[in-house]
Amino acid sequence: MRTRTSETTDKQDDKQDWIGDFTAAGGPRYVQIAGFLEHAMADGRLSPGDRLPPQRELAARLGVDLTTVTRALAEARRRGLVEPRGSLGTFIAAPAFALAQAVDLSMNVPPPPDAIDFGDMLRRGLAQVTVHADASLLMTYQLGGGTMPDREAGAQWLAQMLGAVEPARVIACPGAQAALAASILCRSEPGSAIAAEPLIYPGLRAAAAQSGRRVVTVPVDHDGMRPDALEVACRDQAVRLVYLNPTLQNPTTHTMPEGRRREIAHVAARCGALIIEDDPYWLLTPDAPPPVAAIAPQQTIYIATLSKCLSPGLRTAYVVAPDGDTQESILAALRAITLMASPLATALATQWIRDGSATALLNGIRSEASARQQIARQWLIGAEQFPQSGIHVWHQLPSYWTSAGFIRAARDEDLRVTASEAFSDGSAAPNAIRISLGGVAERAQLSMALKKLSGLLARKPPHESMQVI
Repeated sequence: MRTRTSETTDKQDDKQDWIGDFTAAGGPRYVQIAGFLEHAMADGRLSPGDRLPPQRELAARLGVDLTTVTRALAEARRRGLVEPRGSLGTFIAAPAFALAQAVDLSMNVPPPPDAIDFGDMLRRGLAQVTVHADASLLMTYQLGGGTMPDREAGAQWLAQMLGAVEPARVIACPGAQAALAASILCRSEPGSAIAAEPLIYPGLRAAAAQSGRRVVTVPVDHDGMRPDALEVACRDQAVRLVYLNPTLQNPTTHTMPEGRRREIAHVAARCGALIIEDDPYWLLTPDAPPPVAAIAPQQTIYIATLSKCLSPGLRTAYVVAPDGDTQESILAALRAITLMASPLATALATQWIRDGSATALLNGIRSEASARQQIARQWLIGAEQFPQSGIHVWHQLPSYWTSAGFIRAARDEDLRVTASEAFSDGSAAPNAIRISLGGVAERAQLSMALKKLSGLLARKPPHESMQVI
């Protein structure tokens, strides 16, 4: 007959399956141990109130010294994962963020990577910039689309997507939005049409509206924009610019296959239209098809921002134009819009690319994004439709919710998501929401937020009625 003591011991042992395997690329062991705790909290293996073993026992289980365990628990306390209770021991903490004002799942930003000290990387990068760069050049006007070292770093970064690129062809811009606006200004006239899919990045619509251009919606099928429909739009609407976000498209997460990319490029060439390829997520997508700019470089303006794969704070995007005239026109438009990119931010991006920090950060963000996609699949219905990578998901709502009603209900639950209407052309938008996975600091916090969101999705909206007080 099993005793109460043996049952308790078995339960305690079951709670220790959070202990993972150390990896050489995972950073210091104390940081990895804190990560083990966080991952176990995110997937439910550890819950608030669970007690951890004494530190000496934990050190033996982990195969590390006592000092490493002490540092790991201090790091876990800093992250809000555990709380010491004196002689009673150390316990998994209740999520302090449950009392926070709101959890923002609406902003598409890269998630903070596990096992990378971003603050330390930032300090070291800026220190290297100030050592190697002329301070006077960092604090003055630079109107040429980046210094030659900046362009060389941009070419090095773009080689992952496009292969070898001449540095002289690269423009360093203050973000993708400025690059989009400049491309529209220099290659279209007021009143002219830009072809795009029905659901697109809202910044494209804003740039078109502010410059007096029209966005013409081109129907899509399972592979994305239909080539036959694009040809009709080019003929009937005099389209001369085609906007594509073909990899992990924002918001639908759809990736256009290579064959369709080639078909679209052929139609654009036949109709004399230029493609603007906005490609912020290519580096987050394993086995992504080649960019349109790699297939048809003479037909494409290629825009690759660092904001979605490294950090928005770098305010740096790289643009490759199809020819010298277009490049000069983009530079002239950029000077009219923003004058220049911040030399200090661009220099930091250059330093990180050249010393390998950017690659290390990218790998960390890829890994973190994949882990967060797994958390989303754990809590949300329709997980089979979610991508394995990327920093957002597109979620169809149950028929009893409208997107507008669900957004209001989510706000009442202190959750922020984005309705499909934000991406549509004003016609009937699909009954769906975009859920961004990167803006929440910790995986455990994301897991709790998605669990809460899942519960809301499962509930039918209350009948609205007038209350008399």
